[in-house]
Amino acid sequence: MTTTDLVIIGAGPAGMAAAVEARAAGLSVLVLDEAPAPGGQIYRGVEAANAARRTILGKDYVHGADLVAAFRACGATYKSGATVWNVSPEKVVDYSVGTGSLQVEAGAVLVATGAVERATPMKGWLLPGVTTAGAVQILLKASGVIEPDVVFVGSGPLLWLIASQMVAAGAPPKAIVETVPKGRTLAAAKHLPKALAASAYLAKGLQMMRAVKQAGVPIHRGAEGVAIEGESHVEAVTFTADGARQRIPTRHVALHQGVVPNQQVTRLLVCEHRYDESQRAFAPVVDADGATSVAGIYVAGDGAGIGGAKAAALAGRLAAMAIAARAGKAVSDAERTKVRTALDKDRAIRPLLEALYAPSAEALAPADDVVVCRCEEVTAGDVRAAARLGAPGPNQVKSYLRAGMGPCQGRVCGLVVAEIIAATRGQSVADVGYYRIRPPLKPLPLAELAALDAPVAAE
Repeated sequence: MTTTDLVIIGAGPAGMAAAVEARAAGLSVLVLDEAPAPGGQIYRGVEAANAARRTILGKDYVHGADLVAAFRACGATYKSGATVWNVSPEKVVDYSVGTGSLQVEAGAVLVATGAVERATPMKGWLLPGVTTAGAVQILLKASGVIEPDVVFVGSGPLLWLIASQMVAAGAPPKAIVETVPKGRTLAAAKHLPKALAASAYLAKGLQMMRAVKQAGVPIHRGAEGVAIEGESHVEAVTFTADGARQRIPTRHVALHQGVVPNQQVTRLLVCEHRYDESQRAFAPVVDADGATSVAGIYVAGDGAGIGGAKAAALAGRLAAMAIAARAGKAVSDAERTKVRTALDKDRAIRPLLEALYAPSAEALAPADDVVVCRCEEVTAGDVRAAARLGAPGPNQVKSYLRAGMGPCQGRVCGLVVAEIIAATRGQSVADVGYYRIRPPLKPLPLAELAALDAPVAAE
């Protein structure tokens, strides 16, 4: 088993920035990344993107090329296509590289696994032709492919960003069906004064919306009762807006209700977690440097709470500085203060965005006949019935129904299952809790597990 000062899981903005900072401080660094190249979701494919694609995706995307270049040059050991499937509290990391699994022991582990899109269970969401909005952007970033005839359904800044990028590519979406309830904008306005500290984000958001409107994309606001029609494939989206039932024929629907922290690794490590009411999601409890309740385990970026790419990079730097200082390396207090001030300023926009784009009530409480756990085909009604029978939380529902036991290990269904149980039992989501996560974090061949030289701790 090899050893290193720092293992970083993920090569998005937080992971790359942390690697650069840690190497500058003199630490040995191993970065494990599932993707074929660094960048994470936000900077996916930036190294290979041609001039036309960079123009379409915008200057914020292009900025990622500088970070990737700095990461490539910093001297960290980078392993692409590496799937981390176990991490122990003793900071032993197990990862698969396709041909087998390896182990590494670290002085510290930085979890920089980012966010996942919130699931949006509704009638018809399992039909071929339905994806997340993020999947539409992956096609554009990775392959330059534009999803034709797409109707966006949901809400959030990412939805508007992708729609504006499609406009820039000359292939605007067919329509946007926005589920932000009427009156939400006025309620969120109280956060505007603080958000002005990050006015560049406000300007960018207005610019994106203006571009989509000027392209003639129909925008339906305050949509309710959204359903996707079709037999063997998507045929239409139906919804109620402006007091009337409406129907948009389409073969492609992209759903989005924001993104939430990817908490699988920190749950595996039994780190302390909190339920964030504003983000309607769980996140690990971390201090100002990203340290969790488990010694030597840090989290930076959206995995500790949604903040965006710039905030993720700043948080990655802070975590690396703290890890370096803990290892006895010289770290500038003035630089740490400077980075922390910049991070606080960048995060000033978050209360406004979270109040405005909180998930819709329908996304949190799907109808009884809607499947919420795709892996095991468990419906919302099944979960409600289990809660009424006495299941106090997701782990008991898992025992009853197998919800959360499929390949995704609850990444898709976890939050909505917790919401359904909480509503049925009249409790808070924080009290209901979340799934216990066990290794392997991702599907792993038994032969690969058996071939390991060292035993793997199960808990």
